[in-house]
Amino acid sequence: METPLSPLDFARRARRLYGDREAVIDGDRRFTYNEFFERCDRWSTALQEFGITPGERVATIAPNTHAHLEAFYAVPQIGAVIVPINYRLAAADFAYILKHSGAQVVCVHADYIDALDSIRDLVPEVKHFVAFNSNKDGWIDYEAALAASTPDFAPVEIVETEMIALNYTSGTTAQPKGVMVTHRNTAMNIMGHLMHTHVTASDNYLWVLPMFHANGWCFVWTITAVGGRHVCLPKADPKLIFEITARENVTLFCAAPTVLIGIANAPEDVRGDSPRGVRVFTAGAPPAAATIERVEAELGWEITHVYGLTEVSPIVTISESRPEHAQLDPAARAVIKARQGVEYLANAEVRVVDEEGGEVPCDGATMGEIVIRGNAVMQGYYRDPEATAASIRDGWFHSADAAVVHPDGYIEIRDRWKDVIISGGENISSVEVEGTLLRHPAVQEAAVVGLPHEKWGETPYAFIVLKPDAETTSEILRQFCRDHLAHFKVPHEFQFLLELPKTATGKIQKYILRGGKVNLERQ
Repeated sequence: METPLSPLDFARRARRLYGDREAVIDGDRRFTYNEFFERCDRWSTALQEFGITPGERVATIAPNTHAHLEAFYAVPQIGAVIVPINYRLAAADFAYILKHSGAQVVCVHADYIDALDSIRDLVPEVKHFVAFNSNKDGWIDYEAALAASTPDFAPVEIVETEMIALNYTSGTTAQPKGVMVTHRNTAMNIMGHLMHTHVTASDNYLWVLPMFHANGWCFVWTITAVGGRHVCLPKADPKLIFEITARENVTLFCAAPTVLIGIANAPEDVRGDSPRGVRVFTAGAPPAAATIERVEAELGWEITHVYGLTEVSPIVTISESRPEHAQLDPAARAVIKARQGVEYLANAEVRVVDEEGGEVPCDGATMGEIVIRGNAVMQGYYRDPEATAASIRDGWFHSADAAVVHPDGYIEIRDRWKDVIISGGENISSVEVEGTLLRHPAVQEAAVVGLPHEKWGETPYAFIVLKPDAETTSEILRQFCRDHLAHFKVPHEFQFLLELPKTATGKIQKYILRGGKVNLERQ
């Protein structure tokens, strides 16, 4: 009598219970659940007519729109795998991911069609190029395809251990890695959300968090599970957030800490008559306690910090409030809220361990690595068994995040074992940025580290050693990086040195660069 664990089972229930309820708001367009699911079914039929069969990949490159949300149902319900791609990447990154994933269909928002047109010759595997909101020549018009289709797609058997999504990381190596997430992974994460975030049919969820980001942290399916309303927001602009929150009576959204900083610093005329009591879930980088305190005090919103990684589907801990926290002053309460917290129910076991694999003491001081096992852990990295074996060892996924455990059991990240820079919730590979800089004819050596930034949490800083007699400027190198990298990966500042600090074996001592103790500046 077992049935597969899948977000599609929550959709099945929603079809029966919430058909006449408003499901999606996207600008002037509004759809009930009946209308929304009919659109999803029509796209499923169209994909099958394209020849898409179970296990094959369908990619998307789009902001938060109703069409993008529809793909998270239309693609998996025919057994295919959605590949939501970060639209902030460069065209070369699009080409790599499309080729690596083996996507046969790519669905693209109008803003990124030109970028895709520039690389079409590099991705011969892609058979169908679909424009979500454009009728450009050479592209399939999404709306026309839906109108010409029927909702009578051919049902397929869903296997819970098969992929539902292939989510690409943006950066612990020079090339993105494809995280294989299963129906079961996402279903368990959704159940964790339902238990911890307390979403209901009365919630109006604002899509501030990009849907491409680990499937919108699974909220693409969670909100539907309870019959809530999806309110689309194509750009995380504070002015728009306040306007739509007031107009649509938004009750809940997810956002990276950098978005919270923008919200906290918004002037009074931008804030307007924003409703109080909005619940905000934040993750992607440790939020500043001061930001949490300010948003809660000035706006009356409730901030909850959660933690996870793409590889664990993605949320595994929550800094949940306890009755005793209510007795603390706002500043002390915000300090606790800024911690990563305790493990989600049902989907994962989370520990902080030392080099021997033993749990660190709950003293708030002894650092170890966060390791995770359970229902949320990915199937592995797509077409990369070496990286999979390196990250999943002895039955545990190793996060490479260094953390402590406080006496109350709350985990707090203190550093990262890897040199990943997290800027505005996006992962940036220092190796990738360094490799790009080394392609410049004037650059002999380059080291990139993350340093604190008021708005973005941290941003990449580049330390450069020029070739003898070579000359260049920060402006030239910045433009060079912008020409070859996604813009969020471009270093914020450049410092020119006579030499980089190194160990006796030639390894660059990045901790010295981070500490700002470099006294070898080039004159």
